[in-house]
Amino acid sequence: MRISAAQRAAIERVSLTVLVVLSAAMIILAKADQVLIQSVRSAVMDGAAPALDAISRPAAALVASANRVLSVMTVYRENLRLAEENERLLGWQQVALRLSTENAELRELTKLAPEPPVSFVTARVIADSGGAYARSVMVDAGSENGVARGQAAMTGEGLAGRVSEVGTRAARVLLITDLNSRVPVVVDGTHQRAILAGDNSARPSLRYRDADGTVRIGDRIITSGEGGVFPPGLPVGVVASVDGEAPRVEPYAALSRLDYLRLVDYGLAEALPTPLSISGRGGKRADYGSDGQRPPRR
Repeated sequence: MRISAAQRAAIERVSLTVLVVLSAAMIILAKADQVLIQSVRSAVMDGAAPALDAISRPAAALVASANRVLSVMTVYRENLRLAEENERLLGWQQVALRLSTENAELRELTKLAPEPPVSFVTARVIADSGGAYARSVMVDAGSENGVARGQAAMTGEGLAGRVSEVGTRAARVLLITDLNSRVPVVVDGTHQRAILAGDNSARPSLRYRDADGTVRIGDRIITSGEGGVFPPGLPVGVVASVDGEAPRVEPYAALSRLDYLRLVDYGLAEALPTPLSISGRGGKRADYGSDGQRPPRR
């Protein structure tokens, strides 16, 4: 049965009127008896709760199952990673054991004597003789503390200089930036030898190096051990610039703010030449020994 357009329009008008009347009736009823509405709402909520609970349980179980699957997958991947890492560590362990065995065999073959133990004295810097013509500091330790001329002055970062003069209770340290400082060094990695020459600036220069050698910014500079002044391998600094006449080296030690120095005795002081005589009071000459002390008069 087909419904004409006039009938459809009449039905829509009647439906709209009925809905408006029902809405108005519900509003009036809610205002008139709130207790009844609250009871109806509670009854509907209580009736729907079991159904909602039944619907939510499969969803919660599905989420829990998905979380367990993800956890198992995560544990599996972590187990694979740990197995690979354990395999690599076992490989490195075998390499370390092999190298240890080879080292022991080589030491036995060469009868290599162990390095002699070194002694040191920690001294506080009490005066800075820095200026336009000198780069040296004075420390509060002398011969009575075991300090001797030629000992290396070190900081926690690297070489700072060497002991140049020694008194009974104090000593003077010539810094590697001083104009009179010359330290045989080598470029770590390339084994290129040179002389680290101070010129009273903050960065000493590399002199007398191989003409065909290449020095790059960032190259590490260590002592070479030549000349018997310092043992090989002491850290000195890094190449900071290669422009100009000679490359410049930035010392590891912060020479502009020295507070404490470690004066290390490597047993090389006897190799140093006896210092020249210096003038005493009244124009007289006073000869000093290699330890910086004046010998007794004859």
